[in-house]
Formats: sequence, structure tokens, C-alpha cells
Amino acid sequence: MNAANSCAMLPPFRADHVGSLLRPAALAAVRAHHKAGEVDARALSAAEDEAVAEVVRRQCDAGLRSITDGELRRDWWHLDFLGQLDGVQLTANPGPKFQIAGQGEQPPITSVTGRVACSRPIMAGHFAYLKQCVDAAGGADAGLVPKMTIPSPSMLHLRGGRAAISREVYPDLDAFWDDVAAAYRSAIAHLAAVGCRYLQLDDITFAYLCDPKIQANCRANGDDPAALPATYARVINAALRDKPVDMHVTIHTCRGNFKSAWVAEGGYDPVVQAMFSTNVDGYFMEFDSARAGGFEPLAALRDRAAAGGASGAGKRVVLGLVTTKVGELEASDTLRRRIDEAARFLPLEQLCLSPQCGFSSTHHGNALSHEDQWRKLERVVEVARAVWG
Repeated sequence: MNAANSCAMLPPFRADHVGSLLRPAALAAVRAHHKAGEVDARALSAAEDEAVAEVVRRQCDAGLRSITDGELRRDWWHLDFLGQLDGVQLTANPGPKFQIAGQGEQPPITSVTGRVACSRPIMAGHFAYLKQCVDAAGGADAGLVPKMTIPSPSMLHLRGGRAAISREVYPDLDAFWDDVAAAYRSAIAHLAAVGCRYLQLDDITFAYLCDPKIQANCRANGDDPAALPATYARVINAALRDKPVDMHVTIHTCRGNFKSAWVAEGGYDPVVQAMFSTNVDGYFMEFDSARAGGFEPLAALRDRAAAGGASGAGKRVVLGLVTTKVGELEASDTLRRRIDEAARFLPLEQLCLSPQCGFSSTHHGNALSHEDQWRKLERVVEVARAVWG
């Protein structure tokens, strides 16, 4: 096996996906009964186990190698995790809203009211069950890798900013970031202990900071938006400092994905240097619409590699070309043409393909069917095989 093919066996994969999947109707019904007090936690857990086992099977059938639990146990992609950290509470969001007709429900944001820490494992049991299912499907012998998705540490800051972090607890933000990084090191160690070797940090902050209205909101919160990308990159690196050497980590960034809606727009130019300075193996980058701009910022990663820096060499960009916001299936030829366009700025061997985001970042789901979801994932695999073999 040559070096290029050997590298292709490691995450992120040529055909990959962001992680969340539409909630099965049966599971949604059980969760609704649980919230109404009509079934107990054991019944809900059993329904979740059954649903996770089924989506593992479907991902394998689609030809994917990275296998997630679809985030089926969560209500929100980020808040279910962040809300379990010590010192964190959830509050109403006063900032920019998702672009939904009539507005409707909007996700809460985090507020920091005490010292941030991770005093107990968070979602380690979720991963342990996912790994059990993947192992039963053949595991590493079948080329399958269970992937865990968690929100990036920067998600504790962007939406509320300085204004949502207690000045009594943290008069100095440097102390806040030190605690956040330490909490994440603990959370990652708990996941590693149950076998996690493919971890994705979901991080909307880099893409959001490309939008002038988000930058204005940051200033209103008491922050300097021009300084935040470097701060977030530094904290991500500190959070990953003690990870196992064989744990592969990626960052996923997008411009919002709640009920097929979005918040931010703008190309990656203002943030790409900071984002590419993070010590990760790859970047899932949204490119499914004009809101994300062109592929030109990818050249920054190519230039880092050419300069001999470890921050560019060997890293991959997973092109989020397949939208999860609508059910219409992308044409194979269109996807291949866009991959060719991206390869003008970053070599083809450093590129992969995926949907632009998850299909159900929250329990509500996006505006497409389960059949649409699986067709799109199959299309990703089909095109990746045609392009990379």
C-alpha cells in the first residue's frame, strides 16, 4: 500500500459525514412520552439503544466508514453536553436569531455562573454503546471507526460572550479559558478511556465570525471579534494537549443548521489563518451555498504545508458540498466539478467529501425526509469512490 492510500485509511475519510441524523418517529414518540412523565428513563434508554443500533446498520449499508450514533440521545447538538459542565447554565438567546419565517423557537445559549470544570464523564456512556454496535458490525476489521461529536470549547463563549460570563467568578477571562481547557481535557480523557479514537469538535464560531452582524454582536457583548479566532484556536489546542497520540480530531464549522435555517454568512477569509493553526487532523467546512464564499481560503492550508509547518502538512479539508437543509439530491457531476474547483487551491489528496452539516442538529430535524438523508449519504460515498478510488 502506498503512502497516499495508507493515509486514506485514517480519519477524516474520503467519504465522511458530520454526525447528526434525523430522529426516527418511534424514538421521538417515546421521548415525548418521557418528557410528559408517561414513561421512565429506562424505557427511553432502551428506545435510544434500539434506534442507535439501527442507524449504525444504515450507515454501514451506505458505505460510510465513520459511524456516529446520530446524536439520537440529544435534544441539542451542543447544549446537552455544555449544560453538564460544572458552572454552566442555559438561558434565552438575546443575540442574532436563526432565519426562520415567523421566528418560532430559538436555541438557548450558555451562561457561566460558576467555575467551569468537568467533574464527571459526559456522554462517555453514549460512545461506549456506539462502539459496542460498531464492533458488532465488524469494527476495525471491517474498516469501521466510531466517531464522537462534541461542541468545541469556544461554544461556551461566542453567543453570549463576555456578557454571559460571571465577572464575579471570572474577573479575568484568561482564568476562564484556562478552566475551560482543563474541563475539556478531562472530558476528552473520559471519552478516550472508553475507546474513542475519532473525535469531532463542532465549532460554529469560526464561520460565524465571518459575518459582520455577528462581529457587531460580539462588540456589543464586550468582545473584540478580530481577536476571537486566535483565542478560540489557542483554547482548542490547550484542550487537546493531552489527547492520546492515536486519537484523530477534526473541527466542523458551519453557519447554523436549526430546522434547515441559518444565522451567519460570509467567506472564511477573516478566520482561516487562526482556524488552520489548530492541532487537528482535518476540517469539515461548509461550502453548500454562496453564503460560505469561494474555495480560495483553502490556499492558506496549502501554503502552510509548503512552508514546512506542521500546522499544514497532512491535514485534510472535508468539503461540505451536499446540503442537509433541503431534500433535493445533488448531481454527481456537479459535486465532482466542485471538488475539481477546490483542488485548484488545495491538492486533491488533502480533500474529502461530506454533507455541509448534520441532518438533525436538534431533535426537531431539518426539512427533508429520512429517504432523502440516506440518499445524500450514499451519494457522498458514490462520488468519493469515483474521485479517490
